[in-house]
Amino acid sequence: MRAPCALRALGMVNALGSDLETIRARLLAGDDGGFVARDDLVPNRSILVAPARYTPPELPSELARHACHNNQLALAALQAIEEPVRAAVDGLDPVRVGVVVGTSTGGVDSLEHALRHRDAKGSLAPAFDYQQLELGGLAAFIADWLGARGPTYTLSTACSSSARALASARSLLELDLCDVVISGGADTLCSLTTGGFSALQAVAPERTNPMSQNRRGLTLGEGAALFLMTREPNGIQLVGVGESCDAHHMSAPEPEGTGPEAAMRQALEDAGAQPEDVVYVNLHGTGTPLNDAMESRSVARVLGTGVPCSSTKPLVGHTLGAAGATEIGFCWLALQALEADQIPLPPHVFDGERDPELPPIRLVAPGERAALADGGLVLSNAFGFGGNNCSLALARGTA
Repeated sequence: MRAPCALRALGMVNALGSDLETIRARLLAGDDGGFVARDDLVPNRSILVAPARYTPPELPSELARHACHNNQLALAALQAIEEPVRAAVDGLDPVRVGVVVGTSTGGVDSLEHALRHRDAKGSLAPAFDYQQLELGGLAAFIADWLGARGPTYTLSTACSSSARALASARSLLELDLCDVVISGGADTLCSLTTGGFSALQAVAPERTNPMSQNRRGLTLGEGAALFLMTREPNGIQLVGVGESCDAHHMSAPEPEGTGPEAAMRQALEDAGAQPEDVVYVNLHGTGTPLNDAMESRSVARVLGTGVPCSSTKPLVGHTLGAAGATEIGFCWLALQALEADQIPLPPHVFDGERDPELPPIRLVAPGERAALADGGLVLSNAFGFGGNNCSLALARGTA
């Protein structure tokens, strides 16, 4: 029996909003109205993106060297759960408080601004600090804000980063290295990533359309999702972790989804669960031809075609390193809304024209709910470049 790992509180910011009630309402309504066209991210091209709906907070003056958009996203998520976080760490030795987060951009947007300032003025922007650019800066900023002095590090495995951060945070609790861990991820829109995905011809000209025969790629978004994690047995529990790396290609997934299949099977085994215990799957669901093909194949092999599944990227875009924690956050919101032994499910928003070449996995319709019996769990997939795969299983605690 694994030690309990409670996801006690969640702060989240994305294209659906910056408070949980608004996010939950828009999520369950399938609100895809958060996308805007931007022509300043990729040269000579306007692309559709999903910026976070929030007011960027000011960082405390003593943390000014951390000032960048990525850390502002993280701070907005942290401030939403500051009361339970401060209460949880009150009286603890700071070395027993850890921070494990994921990101793929860090403060790259701040560097881009600094370089534009240099081109125009001859010097880097005065507010720029190399701490903003460092990938490890996100974890360092959160630790400094909180006063944590325990294990503090950032994972960057592309789009599985924050899912793997949650898995690592659970290990810190289970190994008794920490009593409390802040974990999740944040990523921002910037020219580096939008230009990179555009160069790969992976960005759709319209909102992403996962599992459709008309899908033409992903739509990028930004956001942050941070959890307060403890060893308490009640509340929403991280009960299963599965990780794999198929290393098939630098940017393309292995066509049959063998790596994702291994990750899902490991998550079920870790949770002591059977495929029939899964009541919902939040798909990685990027809307690219290769991802949707291999993911639907792997889900069908592991779980069959009757389990309700949906991709939530048509609502918030692909938030890259923050995607894993964001989508676990959506699963957390669904489990929190348990009523009469049923949970509401995020709908699968697309054009309705299924790809007949893909396995006919069951896609969630608007308003659909799932029965959650004892032992029932939800699964969330996060896959990244280089074949970095992570599947996480959540369930409601029994205590």
